[in-house]
Amino acid sequence: MRHRKHNHQLGVKSAHRVSLVANLSCSLIEHGRIKTTLAKARALRPAIEKIITLAKKAHITDDAARKVHYRRLAIARLRNKKAVSKLFDELVDQFASRNGGYTRIYKLALPRLGDAADMALIEFVEELPKKKSSKKKSAKKKATTAVSKENPSDTPTSEEKPEAVETPSSEEVQPKASDSKEIQEEPKSSTKSTEESTEPSSTTGQQSQNSEDSSENKD
Repeated sequence: MRHRKHNHQLGVKSAHRVSLVANLSCSLIEHGRIKTTLAKARALRPAIEKIITLAKKAHITDDAARKVHYRRLAIARLRNKKAVSKLFDELVDQFASRNGGYTRIYKLALPRLGDAADMALIEFVEELPKKKSSKKKSAKKKATTAVSKENPSDTPTSEEKPEAVETPSSEEVQPKASDSKEIQEEPKSSTKSTEESTEPSSTTGQQSQNSEDSSENKD
């Protein structure tokens, strides 16, 4: 009996359908996400998930013969050794902790131009990155508090305030007006005294010259 065998016929013969699903599976393994019609995406999902199950079985077993056997089964279905090696060697790690549901389908709003076929995206379900636990931060905080309790003298307390440095006030820095006047008057007085001291010396020199000239005239 062929009951419930009419799923995902895609309007083509069986040989064409098998090749189509194999090519879509290889493209999905290579790129991680492909855009196709909604009917083809729904036909691809069970086929690719069965091949991922074969990869998980090969990843779990320790028997080398079983590993080769599962790999050969996948090659027989996909007909592409590069895609099988990528799935069995690289991608299988992200599905190790999942029990089914390895792909997801997104329906697109815009249909295909020409025949208005419903379009969809199909992609692998990736594991969410694990959040870093805050245990390390709490351990560091505990360590710092323990060190501060053991050595209280090293850590400055709020009661101990740094000594204030005395800074000169504006009154001390700026000189007074009276002081500046005295400083300006001192150079003037010194110049006057030097002029007075030079004047007598010049007059005495002139008198001596006059006396010498008079004595020469007498002779």
